[in-house]
Amino acid sequence: MRLALRAAALALWLVLAGCATVVAPPAPTAVEAASKTGTQALLATPAPDAQIQARILALDPSQVSDSDVRQLLAAGPTPRIVLLHGGIYPVHLVMESFARFLVGMGYPEARLRHPGDGRRTHSPYEPSPQIAGLLAWYYEHEAMMPMMIGHSQGGIQLVKVLYDLAGDDGPIPVWNPLSGHAEPRTHIVDPFTGAERPVVGLEVGYASVVGSGGAALMLPNQWSMARRLRAIPDTVDDFTGYMLALDLVAWDLPGASKHYRATGKAVVRNVELPIEYSHVFVPSTSHLARDPAMRAWLNAYAPGQVPPLPAGAASTDNSLWAADVWFHIKKHWVLEAQKVLRARQALMATQALRQP
Repeated sequence: MRLALRAAALALWLVLAGCATVVAPPAPTAVEAASKTGTQALLATPAPDAQIQARILALDPSQVSDSDVRQLLAAGPTPRIVLLHGGIYPVHLVMESFARFLVGMGYPEARLRHPGDGRRTHSPYEPSPQIAGLLAWYYEHEAMMPMMIGHSQGGIQLVKVLYDLAGDDGPIPVWNPLSGHAEPRTHIVDPFTGAERPVVGLEVGYASVVGSGGAALMLPNQWSMARRLRAIPDTVDDFTGYMLALDLVAWDLPGASKHYRATGKAVVRNVELPIEYSHVFVPSTSHLARDPAMRAWLNAYAPGQVPPLPAGAASTDNSLWAADVWFHIKKHWVLEAQKVLRARQALMATQALRQP
């Protein structure tokens, strides 16, 4: 029955290819006005008590437990995660499922929601310079670059954003999520240096895509990516491309070599997911976070060290993808939090020395 449902969903996907996603935004959420920029933003980042700060600074980014997430990291600086869903209605719901998975694993929900309208996922039809300008606004006001995760056409749009940050299409205006408009500037105040710098050249710490390519590259809004989707520029530090062993939508077939590669210094990984995974449903993972046995398995996972799946789990669907992405989210969460806390402590010490 499950295979039949997935086959029907795949058929619907192919029939509707090229249709735009029209999703009614959720009701606006109350947000704190973000007015601080530069080093003011660094000082305004969440600062737990000294003991928790010390424990966060002592964390090993490659070994983060459930208690580390819930008791330490969630109390400190947390970078946003920008999720980009696929382009066919209602496939955004599976990325919403992944957002619920992250919340269930301990990620603060507020760091997933758009501060203007409250949505948890972005459409691949949002202009890529707008998303790039949004990342810059977050970095300037929150002292942390967001992580990015894209599914299907959302993954194509993610790589396009990386090229925008590389300056392929010239200067990028800062995009204010509270006003919903571009600001009349293409520079920000860097929260770590206090100096003005262009949006172009900013680097994302972690980004990943799954099921991207194939038929979606035939859409007019993605033509520019046809020859460069798999070439990852230097505007991301750590990138993972996930491909299904058999994906008729992304045109990933057994034996075909369509690996992602770095054009420069970016660290690029390629991960092939099992053949039974469905292109449409890969991000459907909220069920995993509701199962205590699966939560323990997911937190124990590390690349190259895959523990046996728990025998009593209600469902293990899409668990390998979820585990690998969650591992890297935790890793970069720790790295970003440690960077912010160290810089904040250094800035406060400098300011104290300047006091008469």
